[in-house]
Amino acid sequence: MSEVAVDTNRFFEHFPVMLQESVETLVHKSDGVYIDATLGGAGHTIEIIKRLSADGVLFGIDQDREAIQAAKEAVGIEPRFHAIQGNFGYIDQLLPLDYHGKVDGILFDLGVSTHQIKEPERGFSFQEEGPLDMRMSADLTITAKSILNEWREEDLKQLFFSYGEEKLSKIIAREVVAQRPLETTQELRNVIQDVVKGPQTVKSIARIFQALRIEVNQELERLKMGLSAGANVLAPKGRLVAISYHSLEDRIVKQFFKSGNHEGVIEKDFYGNALKPFEEVIRGVQLPSEDEISRNSPSRSAKLRAVSYQPLEG
Repeated sequence: MSEVAVDTNRFFEHFPVMLQESVETLVHKSDGVYIDATLGGAGHTIEIIKRLSADGVLFGIDQDREAIQAAKEAVGIEPRFHAIQGNFGYIDQLLPLDYHGKVDGILFDLGVSTHQIKEPERGFSFQEEGPLDMRMSADLTITAKSILNEWREEDLKQLFFSYGEEKLSKIIAREVVAQRPLETTQELRNVIQDVVKGPQTVKSIARIFQALRIEVNQELERLKMGLSAGANVLAPKGRLVAISYHSLEDRIVKQFFKSGNHEGVIEKDFYGNALKPFEEVIRGVQLPSEDEISRNSPSRSAKLRAVSYQPLEG
């Protein structure tokens, strides 16, 4: 199969969220091995590289072919940097075996990238007319269009409620079914506007778009996989650092960091002592500064959490 031509000049300027805070927390050894699990516009990657010595190593992972090529151009010739195309849910499979158990830190900057939002043909933005796509990788087969036009009303209602936390999910799902087939982002926006009136309209539109994006890309399941897979390749005292943007993501990160599993159950030894594989690097959660929020509005919902891997004895 021929390689898809990518115009990297069309990549939009990206402002990394909580850049200094996240990278300062991540890079605790200048000669260490690090992974930027969400390469995107390479903003965090470039800052990480600045903090590495000549012996440091950085892997950048992204499932978006355009992001990989644009990041390579942004970074330039850099022997310490290695780009890998793939989904971060499979970090342990994507990372060369020689580095398993030697990774000093992994950064997860979750959500959708600026470039993906700004490209109308990707279908992520409700502010631009585009096809109902929302795939973060062209390798995926399910699109927002197929979900909206093929799913049962009850399933759509559950999707909008569970992943969008939308209170009017039942009415919106009914209207989607009544007005389909839907082809474009503007058509979907119009459907939602027919249901939701007043100052809450835009928030409801954003919630429905979020729910569809999460389902299309299986974001929550991939996040769980990525956290587990990432933990499996960490060196002792290696760090997991995550920036989340909505409560569904943050809940998964918080639970895993607290218990080391996705059930949120802290296991205990024979004597009743808690067996926790992680120790907080940041106590609780760190939020962006008011100054950053004023300069970069997408950062307003960001939450930064970080833990250090402490191998359990025995």
